[in-house]
This record gives sequence, structure tokens and C-alpha cells, in this order.
Amino acid sequence: MAGKLRAAIVGSTGYGGVELIRLLQNHPDIEITSVISSSSAGEPIEQGFPHLTGIVERKLDGVDPAEIAGRADVVFTATPSGVSARLVPQLLEAGLKVVDLSGDFRLKDGAEYEQWYKHTAPPAEYLEQAVYGLCEVYGERAAGVDFISNPGCYPTATLLGLIPAVEAGWIKPESIIIDAKSGISGAGRGVNLGVHYAEVNENFKAYKVNKHQHIPEIEQVLTDISGEKVTVTFTTHLVPMTRGIMSTMYAGMNGTYSEQDFVELYRKYYAGRSFVRVREAGVLPATKEVSGSNYCDIGFSADARTGRVTIVSVIDNIVKGAAGQAIQNLNLMMGWEETRGLGYTPVYP
Repeated sequence: MAGKLRAAIVGSTGYGGVELIRLLQNHPDIEITSVISSSSAGEPIEQGFPHLTGIVERKLDGVDPAEIAGRADVVFTATPSGVSARLVPQLLEAGLKVVDLSGDFRLKDGAEYEQWYKHTAPPAEYLEQAVYGLCEVYGERAAGVDFISNPGCYPTATLLGLIPAVEAGWIKPESIIIDAKSGISGAGRGVNLGVHYAEVNENFKAYKVNKHQHIPEIEQVLTDISGEKVTVTFTTHLVPMTRGIMSTMYAGMNGTYSEQDFVELYRKYYAGRSFVRVREAGVLPATKEVSGSNYCDIGFSADARTGRVTIVSVIDNIVKGAAGQAIQNLNLMMGWEETRGLGYTPVYP
């Protein structure tokens, strides 16, 4: 194991943390040296996750920045929002590299963070330091830095589906409507009535309509890309499946474009980026086709009758929407090939 980068995972008993363990096991340059949980410290990790029996044979550590610094070079913080805001500055001050999977450092405006997340904002200098890690768009900014804020799951699917058309001026930013759907794992492992089996099974519901905390994140990036203030209509839905996000986006076109035009535009934009797959004209992706993988698949339907385009983007919310993209960001941070340790074929069926 000599020479490998030592990694700690804070929040190892959540779905994102457990997925980091699964993926990092096969990364040739990383050794997991600490799995950390404030709620389960001292317990064998297989006690809560029997599928890890014989794979990660260790007890969960507590959250102590000084101890973490003695065992790790990089820390993945897969914590609830509000926790990373307090913890990450201590980890950075201890000399560690950090990839944060919470939402605490995605928004550059602290007041906006407090409005949407209902927590005290991190210090402004850390919001400024955090590099927003949407790999296929801002990947060059990740090289050599110490701190990356991993994008949210909904924003990843949505922004990858919108940015090439917004940047090219092919769609009207003010017309964008986003209809997004997620599997239950996006709610985390905590128990609450909203994800109770009897409430979710054979049911389909919208939630946080016009109030979702990912709205300002999407708008922040689209504003940066377009150079003008962008506001969107964003509606999220809960689907009775475990994994997956489908973001279906509608926008008015600035001109007449065919589906083939969109295919060519997006393939040019994402050329050389292995994890975005643009479908052939007329072929729309499904969530099952990216399950368990770090891929984002995108398809289009251009409607000359209405002058609008429909863009469909799908990801696995725990992989490309969380753990997989976090590892992709670390690869870029370290100057490694961004696909390193992430060559997973989607699980099908």
C-alpha cells in the first residue's frame, strides 16, 4: 500500500459514504485508512452494512480533525448540510485536502445559503476557496487545489443537460422549466414518514415545489455560463425506485434546430469527457441505463411546432450525483486521469 493516497470518509454510514467505500476499493492510487461516523463510532462497519463483511474489516472512528490528519491525506465529507460548514475549515487548517459532498460550500453567497439551507453559513473565505466541482464544465479549476465542493445530484443531471445549449445561445434562459425525478436513496438513510414504504410504494409525488435548496445552485451556474441573471422553474418528484435521477428540461429555442443539431453540439462540447454520453437523435435515455455507474446520458426532442426543445438527462444519484463525481474530482485535483478507478459498466437490468 506504500505510496498510495490515504483517504478518510466522514459520514461513512450514509448512502454516499458507503458508495465511496465501494468505489474506492477499486481505485489503484487510494487506500481507505479511516471510515468515520459520529453516530456509530466504535462499531464494526459491517454491523450496519453486512454487505461490507470481509471487505472493510474495521471499526468506525469518531470525528476528530487532529486524529484524521494523522491517518489521511484527503477527506471526503459526506455529511448532512450544516455539519461540513463547521468541520471542513478544521480539516483544511490541519493540512488535509477535502472533497465535500454536502451542500455547505456550493453557494458563494452566504446569505443565500442561509435562506435556502436554514443553517449558519460557513466563513466567507472558505466559500470563496471552494472550487465548484462540476467536472465536465469546471474540471480545469480542480487541478492542484485543496478544496472542492461536490455538486448536488439534481444540479449535476440538470446542468450537464443544459449548459452546452445555454452557452451556445440556442435556448432562451428565461424560458427554462426543469421537471426532475429522483429515487428514494436521494433522501438519505434516515427514517422519516416521507420515505416510509407504505407512503412511497405505488405512489408518485412532487415535493419542495419552488423551494428546493438546489434551485440557487442551478441558477448560480447558469448565470455564470450565460453572463446574465438566470432564474428557473424547478420541480422535484419522488419516484418509488432506489437509484436514479431523470431531469427533463423544456426551453424555447433561439432559432430552428433539429435533434441532430443538438446531438452534434453536445458531442463537440463533451468531446474527450468519458462520463457524458450523448444519445443518437430521437433516442432518449432511461435511469436504468446508468445505474451503478458514473455516466450521465443525455437525449433530445426538438419540436418545430412549439419552437421548444426537450432535453432528458439521467444519472445514478449516488454515483455521478455524489460519490463517483467526488472521486472524479479527486482525480482531477491530483492530476490523475479523471476516469481512474471509475470504469464501472452500468448494472443492468
